Amino acid sequence: MYILEARHIDKKFRKPVSFHVLKDISFGIKKGEFVSIMGKSGCGKSTLLYILSTMDTDYTGDLLLDGDLITGSSSDELAFIRNKHIGFVFQFHYLLAEFSVLENVMLPARKLGEKSEAAIRKAAMQKLKILHIDHLADKKASRISGGEKQRVAIARALINDPLILMGDEPTGNLDSHNSENVFQIFKNLKEQQGLSLLIVTHDYDFANRTDRIIEMEDGRIIKQ
Repeated sequence: MYILEARHIDKKFRKPVSFHVLKDISFGIKKGEFVSIMGKSGCGKSTLLYILSTMDTDYTGDLLLDGDLITGSSSDELAFIRNKHIGFVFQFHYLLAEFSVLENVMLPARKLGEKSEAAIRKAAMQKLKILHIDHLADKKASRISGGEKQRVAIARALINDPLILMGDEPTGNLDSHNSENVFQIFKNLKEQQGLSLLIVTHDYDFANRTDRIIEMEDGRIIKQ
């Protein structure tokens, strides 16, 4: 069974002019699979990722998470699914500068509200330890390096133990050393925790070391 499955996803932009951005997209991601999406700018890969992460609901077709149909769910249901089951890492880290590293990581778990404050704090420290940045826990997010910020963003994405981690160009703002660090973190999450990963990237070196590359062109999947 797939952790994430897209069936015949279609999307059109209607303004300022009608544009068919995604055309009959179907594929699945298995548990523990590390998959990258590649394609030229404008091919629809980021649009697809935002649909897969439930942030965009204006599409036709079906989206399933862990075998359950989530297309058609209410906005509140989708917000819960997104927070609990989908981790997301952007090109920019979006940390709250005046919050500590630990507080940033704790935020999605506080929002979910399923654990006590002490349990959330403990879980956040565990995620920071996995990423070898637990020594930064009490530092303000504004006081750490770019590579460290992206690690904190990954820890935050992992805090609720998601079924899948998605990334939109997560190494796009990083130098080669920090890009390699992020790749190794993702690889370890797959190998040691069986996490599924789906990453949009322009980096061929990154993509070529993932389990599978989904190639897109003009809104279609041309290879997977």
